[in-house]
Amino acid sequence: MTQPPTLPPAPPAANEPGQEAKDALWADIVRQLGAEIAGPLSAALERIHGLISTGQIDRQGLRALRESVAAAREAGMVGQQLGRLASGRLNITRERLHLTQLMRNVLAHRSRETQARGIQVRQQFKPVEVMADASLLFSLLNAMMDWALGSTHSSIDLRIDLTPWPTRARLSCRFAHRALELLDSGRTHNEALPSTDTLAWRLVEQTALAMGLQPVRENEAGITVLTLEFAFAASEDAAESSAGDLPAAGRSTTAATIDDLPEYPPSANSKPLAGSHVLIVSPRIELRRQIQAAVAHMGLIVDVVDTVADAVQFCAEGLPHGVLFEASLSDEVLGSLQPEVAVEVPDFCWVEVHDEERVTQLSTATPDGVARIARAHLTDALPSLLTFELSKSH
Repeated sequence: MTQPPTLPPAPPAANEPGQEAKDALWADIVRQLGAEIAGPLSAALERIHGLISTGQIDRQGLRALRESVAAAREAGMVGQQLGRLASGRLNITRERLHLTQLMRNVLAHRSRETQARGIQVRQQFKPVEVMADASLLFSLLNAMMDWALGSTHSSIDLRIDLTPWPTRARLSCRFAHRALELLDSGRTHNEALPSTDTLAWRLVEQTALAMGLQPVRENEAGITVLTLEFAFAASEDAAESSAGDLPAAGRSTTAATIDDLPEYPPSANSKPLAGSHVLIVSPRIELRRQIQAAVAHMGLIVDVVDTVADAVQFCAEGLPHGVLFEASLSDEVLGSLQPEVAVEVPDFCWVEVHDEERVTQLSTATPDGVARIARAHLTDALPSLLTFELSKSH
């Protein structure tokens, strides 16, 4: 039997339309990443040399050193998330998600941070559901807040509504990226505006593009507006309320088209919790290292403190998405920190780590809402436990 002719191999990715532009964009991102890490580290190194030569450092110098190291660390963590997007290993799925509730959950987690910075966040939300990948949407909303908080001088205006026909869910973020007194002084058109093309913006942009969204950013007179439009998952009530603005011939089309989409499985994204932030509370270095090793492959942002007092101070500046603490600190953590956090985030992730052997328990199976795990089970069970616990508020 004659064998069919062998097909020529597919052309390399570099020959795909637009691939050259993509390569140039990622080259620019890599250069920017290097600059945003090297700049703060160079400043930190200069201060360290000054400390070595003089043997003295004042409180202001120590604070500047800490801020430089923190800025380099933050750039490195953003680089990790950008690397994840550039890897091409994302397994993107879509499911019905409540965009408004997710945005409110993110704001609840970030409320301490916004208050500490003196930034007001104004909200104007309609209840809207969208079709999107759960983990990427959570990452996108947090990245947007990181970018806006790092760029604004006063306040952030967030709005969720629906576009006219064809109906889509629209999220807009508006803020002033220069001081208000400069906006009012008439110098706006004569002075260069501070750039909003930071590494944080690159993460917003690339996360949106990975989700199939087209981020639209407008800068004018010191005001920046980001607009994102999502596939709208219409309920019957929402469809009826929006149908009044549609042509009669098309009123039933939108709801039927979106609602007839097939059911999608839960997100199986590579490192679905990448960018989520956890705090480890333990005075024992070996336990902290064991926990870090157990979650090293998950793409989490991990911070560690020795005491509950340090954890309280840490959380006062901004809540992580979860706290893992050793059982010997349980009374202090649950007595002081947990009630305070529960007021802002009722479904906050708490994980108690025990030295002795015990059954792994999810928070849904304990009366106090705290998940529990034995130290011996960290390697095999902690990643799954955290995936469940951190996903509760996503």
